[in-house]
Amino acid sequence: MKRISTPRRTASLSAQLVESLRSHIESGGWPVGTRIPPEQSLIEELGVGRSTLREALGALVHLGLLEARVGDGTYVRSSSELQSVMVRRASAAQRDNVLELRTVLEEYASGAAALRRSEEQLQQLRELVADADAACAGADMAAAGSVDALFHRAVVRASGNDLLVEVYDYLGTALSAALGGLPWDAVGAEEHSGLHHRLVDAIEARDESGARATAAAIVQLTRDHEAKAPRPAEEQ
Repeated sequence: MKRISTPRRTASLSAQLVESLRSHIESGGWPVGTRIPPEQSLIEELGVGRSTLREALGALVHLGLLEARVGDGTYVRSSSELQSVMVRRASAAQRDNVLELRTVLEEYASGAAALRRSEEQLQQLRELVADADAACAGADMAAAGSVDALFHRAVVRASGNDLLVEVYDYLGTALSAALGGLPWDAVGAEEHSGLHHRLVDAIEARDESGARATAAAIVQLTRDHEAKAPRPAEEQ
C-alpha cells in the first residue's frame, strides 16, 4: 500500500509568501479591483527572489484572489477564496436562481433588521437612500448602483446576525457580479427609490412583515426590469 507522505515541518518560502499576501488582501491592504505593485517593487519590498514571488502570485491567481492581465499587470479579483468560488458559481447560475437567492437573504435580513436595528443603523440607511437619490438625480447610475449595494449590506448588518452578515459579505459581491447592472428609466428609478424609502420606513417602525414584503418587492422589481431589457444578440 502506498504510504502517505510525511508533511514537512516548515513551509517553503513561497508558501509563507502566499499566506502573507493572502492575509494582506483579506485585510484590505490591496482592495478588490486594484492593481498590485509591479513585480520589481514587490521583490525589493519583500526581499524575495523573482521566482519565489512569481510562484506565490501564481498560486494566488489559481486560488482566484488575483487576476493576471496580459500587458496590464495583476489585479485583485476577490478578497477571499470563498468569495472567488461564490462569484464563479453565481456567474454560472441562471439569473432567475440568483435573484431567488437574493430574495431569500434580503427578505429575511430585512425582517430581522426591523426587530433589531439600532438608531445609528437606521440613520445610516436614511443617509444611503438619500445618497442613492442624489446619484439618480444626477444620472450617475454607476454611483447609484454602488450606493444601492452598500444600502443592502447595511440592511443585512442591521439584522444583528453575524453569520448572515459574513455570508452576505461574500455572496453580495457574487450576486452583484452575476446580476450586473442595467440602466433604469425615470419611471423605474422612481419606483425603485420609493421601495427603498418604504423599506427604511418599515424598519424604523419595527414592522417585520412590512420590511420582508418590501424587500421581496425590490427584488421582484429588479426581476421585472431585467425581463423587459433587451438582451445581447448572443443571448437571444
